[in-house]
Amino acid sequence: MAQIKVIIGGDVCPTERDQSLFKEGNALGIFNDLLEEFSAADLAVVNLEFPLIGEPSPIRKTGPVLAAPGDCVKGLVNSHIKCVGLANNHVLDHGAKGVENTLRVCSEAGILTFGAGRNRDEAGRIRVVKVGNFRIGLLAMAEQEWSIATEHTPGANPVDPIHLVRTMQRFRGAYDFLIVLLHSGLEHYPFPTPGQMEMSRFMIEQGARMVICQHSHCAGCYEAYQNGHIIYGQGNLLFDSPGRDQSWHEGFLVRLVINDDLSFEWQPIPYVQSEAEAGARRMPHERERTFLNMLSERSLAIQEPGRVKAEWEKYCAERHHYFMSCMLGHNRLLRRLNRDSGAVVRMYPEERFMMLTNILRCDVHRETALTVLRHHFDRMNGTANSISSARSPEAREVPVRRNQEASAASRI
Repeated sequence: MAQIKVIIGGDVCPTERDQSLFKEGNALGIFNDLLEEFSAADLAVVNLEFPLIGEPSPIRKTGPVLAAPGDCVKGLVNSHIKCVGLANNHVLDHGAKGVENTLRVCSEAGILTFGAGRNRDEAGRIRVVKVGNFRIGLLAMAEQEWSIATEHTPGANPVDPIHLVRTMQRFRGAYDFLIVLLHSGLEHYPFPTPGQMEMSRFMIEQGARMVICQHSHCAGCYEAYQNGHIIYGQGNLLFDSPGRDQSWHEGFLVRLVINDDLSFEWQPIPYVQSEAEAGARRMPHERERTFLNMLSERSLAIQEPGRVKAEWEKYCAERHHYFMSCMLGHNRLLRRLNRDSGAVVRMYPEERFMMLTNILRCDVHRETALTVLRHHFDRMNGTANSISSARSPEAREVPVRRNQEASAASRI
């Protein structure tokens, strides 16, 4: 029976000690005894969690801004990595120039890309790779943060169920086996959120065979669902960041074997990365056994009715005060004061939270809020469009009084 082997790795970001290894093209220093997994594969794929840049051109955003010099591509080439997913929350960290340079550098190095492009249409295309007698489809999608492509601007392919269905219809018949890299989930949280699980299962229902969630920076769990398999968190493949806890440094490759009848099986290949030494390497035997047992236990747990929702409710309850402070725009001092007791939040009128709740839960109000905020950032960045510029300065400067605010809350 003819078979092909596909190796899929998680988030790769050459920082700290790893960056020099990538620039030198030192594949053995990067992956050590994992390198044989990449070299023996018919196809090796990873998520490239940064743009390859010539010169810095950072955007304004929340969270870290990542990048690496273009010559870091040597490390990917020499590691036998043939495809990189680019749908993640950092691909646009250095704007259009960063995305375009990444696409160019990878293309010139012979590395195929998917999940990001010069516009949303290009970013959303399924990359079809011929491997032996198989046509492997690769699709990547990212949750909507600061990196998303639009109709006319570059960036990552967004998670959008309507767009997903249209894409699947558009490429139907072009591939034999579809793998989705889904940049989704909560950082440092080893379970899927209820919405993440629903979206992942929906992708399988639409015809994907493997859905692999990345982004969480920790190993999560997995499940078989209908005609496919879902992995909720691979962990970092390479992300050197000192001072992190153990889960940051652990993860697993997906070794996928596809048979000529399109049946398949997969196996986790555990590793450690960026601990005492730079790079990634196979996990020691005893540690691997413990790691795989915990992975299996979580995977069994998510099959218990109500368990995913219960874990999610518990997580949100533990971080209630922090997220309330974030939504209210508290500075560091106010967040610290509010952290333990929620005393600061109790100073706000109930109408404020009623209005906020309805803006977030109602599709049209959420769309309105996002558009208004986009106009706000356009003005701040000096790129105001005709719609946001149409209002007079006087109209923009009218203060909102509490009674107006309460009235709006009753309408929204």
